[in-house]
Amino acid sequence: MKKTEILLVEPSESLAFPVIDVLKDAGYRVRHARTGRSALLGEPATITLVSSNLPDMGIREWVACHQKQRNGGVAIAIVNQDEGILAAETMKAGATDYLLRPFEAKQLLNLLRRVEALGKPLANIVAESWRSKQVLQLAHRAACTSASVLITGESGTGKEVLARYVHEHSPRCDGPFVAVNCAAIPESMLEAVLFGHVKGAFTGALQSQSGKFEEANGGTILLDEIGEMSPAVQAKLLRVLQEREVERVGSHKAIQLDIRVIAATNKDLREEVQKGQFREDLFYRLDVLPLHWPPLRERREDILPISHFFIEKYQDSSKCRLSEDAISALSQYNWPGNIRELENVMQRALVMRHGDYITAQDLMLPIELENTPLAVMPAERFNHVEAKRHAEFQFILDKLRQFGGNRTKTADALGVTTRALRYKLQAMREQGIDLQSALGSAA
Repeated sequence: MKKTEILLVEPSESLAFPVIDVLKDAGYRVRHARTGRSALLGEPATITLVSSNLPDMGIREWVACHQKQRNGGVAIAIVNQDEGILAAETMKAGATDYLLRPFEAKQLLNLLRRVEALGKPLANIVAESWRSKQVLQLAHRAACTSASVLITGESGTGKEVLARYVHEHSPRCDGPFVAVNCAAIPESMLEAVLFGHVKGAFTGALQSQSGKFEEANGGTILLDEIGEMSPAVQAKLLRVLQEREVERVGSHKAIQLDIRVIAATNKDLREEVQKGQFREDLFYRLDVLPLHWPPLRERREDILPISHFFIEKYQDSSKCRLSEDAISALSQYNWPGNIRELENVMQRALVMRHGDYITAQDLMLPIELENTPLAVMPAERFNHVEAKRHAEFQFILDKLRQFGGNRTKTADALGVTTRALRYKLQAMREQGIDLQSALGSAA
């Protein structure tokens, strides 16, 4: 098996040689560069370890150039113990991870193993952009602990998938993974669903029932859309997290918990705390290890690989590919519904296609138009590609007119969810399209 190649960028030979010896003893192939610019001009390596003490350029500048030049290759910054702020800023510039000097050989090798694991195929996760790989690297580090994790991100970014990733790479991976959507359960029932209840605790409680926390004992519980939880349930959840025990509704018997809690939300919980909508003490209990899934528009390198993933997942026995105009359309669209919208679009395109290619027309994506109402945009302002997309956009408006503005029926006719249709209409408004004028009273 071909050994992983590592490029060490370190100006000091006295610091470089011990690291090189450790890497070679562990079976890695190692190259050494003494300046940042020589490293950028040389052949890329699978993993780059770069010192914060470069003689010719700052490490943040180097990492940014490396990410742009190597299309998001793996860069790990080596910074001094007192450079914690620099380490954080380097991560923002695109570094996959960082090491604080001085470090032990075991720390270096453990980090490299985690990074190499990110290059292996992951179930239901496609990560090609450096931002996605950076999130997974942080998730891998979080998985090794038992601390609470708070996952944030827009709707449809894949927060539950990331939560499963944390669980599957944790010591609790053999235990249960229980996901609860707090927004989908009526407020009056959420407490009983989470904590369980005894017989007769409330009307309709004909028998005792364990809660989701008990079901997840020994494993992980995901509290999705936690920002929708009522203050009363928040208070009881805080006690469960503090005491690591739960009492069923109607009972005073404490049940001990050995559990990992992951919360997820598309809200800014700090802002919710300031508004008085979310408990500050609960927020700090949950926000021990924060992870943020960027929206799809901010990690465009993932769009096509994820599209191919869904084609493989949903296509029949025939092999289907993306045409050039479909690739262009997928890459340029802003995906307000994120991965959930992309999945829906690819499912529909597989049904709509004719032959072995998915075209831009099969995708039925709206075009982002200039700040002019669609109804008054002259056709001569479009080239042939824009004209075709404009026709597809007009098709959505025609369907809205056909069903008198009924979005549920329109979404069914288009083969999309009402949520996806809402995103599309919102995108139209943001581009200055006057839906009232385009649709009349039906809008």
